[in-house]
Amino acid sequence: MSERTFYITTPIYYVNDVPHIGHAYTTVACDTISRYKRLCGYDVNFLTGTDEHGQKIEQAAQKRNITPKQLADEVVTRYQSLWEKLNISNTDFIRTTDERHKEGVRKIFRKMRDKGDIYVDHYEGWYCTPCETYLTETQLLEGNACPSCGRETAKLKEPSYFFKMSKYGDALLKHIEANKDFIRPESRRNEIISFIKEGLRDLSVSRVSFKWGIPVPEDEDHVIYVWIDALTNYIAALGYGSADDSNFGKYWPADFHVVGKDILRFHTVYWPTMLMSAELPLPKSVFAHGWWTVEGQKMSKSMGNAIDPNWLVEKFGVDAIRYFLLREVPFGLDGDFSFKGLIHRINGDLANDLGNLLNRTMGMVNRYFDGTVPAYTDRSEYDEALEALISKVFDDVDTHLNNLAFNKALASLWELVSALNKYIDDNAPWALAKDEAKKARLGSVLYTVLDGIRLVSLLLYPFVPDTALKIRKQLNTSLDIEKADENSLKAVRRLESGQKLGEAEQLFPRIDEKEMLESLKPAEKSADVKKAEAAADAIDFAYFSKMVIKAGKVVESERVEKSDKLLKLKVDLGDGDIRQVVSGIAKSYQAEEMLGKTVAVVANLKPAKLMNIQSEAMILAATQADKHVVIELPDSIEAGTIIK
Repeated sequence: MSERTFYITTPIYYVNDVPHIGHAYTTVACDTISRYKRLCGYDVNFLTGTDEHGQKIEQAAQKRNITPKQLADEVVTRYQSLWEKLNISNTDFIRTTDERHKEGVRKIFRKMRDKGDIYVDHYEGWYCTPCETYLTETQLLEGNACPSCGRETAKLKEPSYFFKMSKYGDALLKHIEANKDFIRPESRRNEIISFIKEGLRDLSVSRVSFKWGIPVPEDEDHVIYVWIDALTNYIAALGYGSADDSNFGKYWPADFHVVGKDILRFHTVYWPTMLMSAELPLPKSVFAHGWWTVEGQKMSKSMGNAIDPNWLVEKFGVDAIRYFLLREVPFGLDGDFSFKGLIHRINGDLANDLGNLLNRTMGMVNRYFDGTVPAYTDRSEYDEALEALISKVFDDVDTHLNNLAFNKALASLWELVSALNKYIDDNAPWALAKDEAKKARLGSVLYTVLDGIRLVSLLLYPFVPDTALKIRKQLNTSLDIEKADENSLKAVRRLESGQKLGEAEQLFPRIDEKEMLESLKPAEKSADVKKAEAAADAIDFAYFSKMVIKAGKVVESERVEKSDKLLKLKVDLGDGDIRQVVSGIAKSYQAEEMLGKTVAVVANLKPAKLMNIQSEAMILAATQADKHVVIELPDSIEAGTIIK
């Protein structure tokens, strides 16, 4: 067993989401460093998984008249099948519905409670169900909207267990300041330090308004709230809380939690303070990467611009997508997705630089040495310079990968690819072949290039494993990743002279850029994803029949002060039932335009407050971009008429 261990985690992805490029980006990055560490001889534990509890899952399951667990079992395969398609080498996959996870959550909750850090009080404030986030009054957007998703929040008042997070603010700040790599990149570290210095508040850690989750030990009226539940997966997967916690002792603390920047605070404030309370070591580093955008906007299901990675892989191939994601943008910064940029990377870096290097070298060995690896007997100053560069490149790649600087690591590797192409041009094997007296030098040149390609394939393997193995197959050499280390990886002249090469194969066919761009339509979701989405969103007739839609006559209409979106209307629903409705149609209709209209109204909607104004129903309207078109009914239809 290796004495060196390495533990890395992705976030656990919310099972009700559809996987997009952001999910793929995080997981491919973790897979890459995991594969590299295995190459270097480490005992690697690479964890990913799914978050399957919470109100959203409960509500989605109710719509389909199935249990939340049945829904989770259905849709978890979205992630599992995508990771298989992306060639992800995770050691473990944890689900928050696993019993091992529940054991870990119950244990850490009890430890925090026994420490005196959990107490009962009442929570009163704003809550966004889609984001599962508590919000203060000052964080809300106009109309009590969530600043993250834009949806209307609800005001809650309910009993709750609280965690004394405020107790650990000073200790956390000292830890961050003493461990410069705890939060990376540095810009994110400064952001969290500023947040902590403003003063931490105690955290609500239970809910009573839904049941789909892990009950609080010894008080099953409460469900443990998402952040204790979800974050504990990192130690529960190692056996924390179970009879056999040997893996916890072996791998914890984690070397890296890799997360998107939107959940950094939960991983660098909530999680470490919980661990402090439970008297457990903190992770060594939390790395927050940026977002992929499309035309400057964050990819999301609600925006309708999320690119389906399944579709991308089917269109361009898995290794092309893996390479592009890690090469195009510095890890930690935002990046804008571009099909043109993707095609340029495939044609330039992969097909031309790498593919052509292998193709022409294989061709010359087949032509001049009958497809047999020649002997290395004639050394020159070109070889010495190349060997020095090889050592430098391997050291640089090692440094960059250990800092999760994937694009820098690939840029360094491409220095070697470029140097090998230049080595061929400088030594001109085609000229050497014309002189029989230079046969030994010709063989040495081609051997050097073949062995250089072998070395390139080693460093390529973590990024594009299938491509690296294709190269090794053509060189007729295996990839032995057992008991390797950083020094043996860069050893030169390991290729065996006299062995036959494998069959030549093109690595990356060139793409006709114009033809491809013309053929590309907006990235469509795969059939499996469409089917899963439709199934998740479908409601049965019994659920639909609960909705009461009536004809209503608008009898009063005015603008809401300090809002450019809202109108306050009084709508007659017949039999003296006058409802106040707040509607976000002010950009499409003047207040006076609505007077006298007969409109379709959802009459049995729970009342809600917008801009602190009670709204007792909802007017139906079609929406396109920022334009709202109210569904108008003929004036002859009486107020209160049921619409079926």
